[in-house]
Amino acid sequence: MDRDVVRELYDREMRQGARADGPGVRVERVGAVVRQTGGRDDWNGVLWSDLDDATADAAIAAQIRHFGGADRAFEWKLYAHDRPGDLGERLRAAGFAPEPEETLMVAHVADLDTAVEPPRGIRLLPVTDAAGVERVVDVHERAFGDDGTALRHRLLTQLAEGPDTVVAVVAMDGDRPVSAARMELPPGAPFAGLWGGGTVPEWRGRGIYRALVAFRARIAAGRGYRYLQVDASSLSRPILRRLGFVPLTTTTPYVYRA
Repeated sequence: MDRDVVRELYDREMRQGARADGPGVRVERVGAVVRQTGGRDDWNGVLWSDLDDATADAAIAAQIRHFGGADRAFEWKLYAHDRPGDLGERLRAAGFAPEPEETLMVAHVADLDTAVEPPRGIRLLPVTDAAGVERVVDVHERAFGDDGTALRHRLLTQLAEGPDTVVAVVAMDGDRPVSAARMELPPGAPFAGLWGGGTVPEWRGRGIYRALVAFRARIAAGRGYRYLQVDASSLSRPILRRLGFVPLTTTTPYVYRA
């Protein structure tokens, strides 16, 4: 994989040319910024920018006014190669709080092993209804310690209004959900995105995450996607490397709360 070429493709298709990630949200380019705006439980934020020393501070202030006027917390998704080089410092000075750094990792779908089975005693259950969404939310809250309200809203809306744009799956230990993940399938894009991938503590390190990646990779291959993309945490990064994912750059979510 030519990392520079794939990173440029990712920037062009998934950031500059971003598609709305669900019903009821809009993506717009305003000057040198591409942003998504939705409701309180949607993802709101800046996906791409092309700024310099002379334009960065004004662009930051404009986004605060835009999202603040709608009383929305929002995220500026900053990549290591974004300009200017001190954009992160400017965001912090404007009141943004950085969250843990992630690594943008990509794999050719055709190169992935999709024949991986879950560990003994675990079955993978596709999510197709509200009951399945509640299992995903339950895992999310136990695995990450986060409130699952926004995730519930997003999955229910996507399944009802755009079922071809999302795949979600739960790993079940008997009747108990122990791991869950989802995949975003932007229409016409070369990249499908892997998200979630949370496992409750007592089931970590047993191969469930790898099985969930293979499950989603099979679906992505069947739908004609060329690449899989992950914003990998420090925990998932080593696993993804072993599976064939390549790091392209790092990304840091900067969050502004009104």
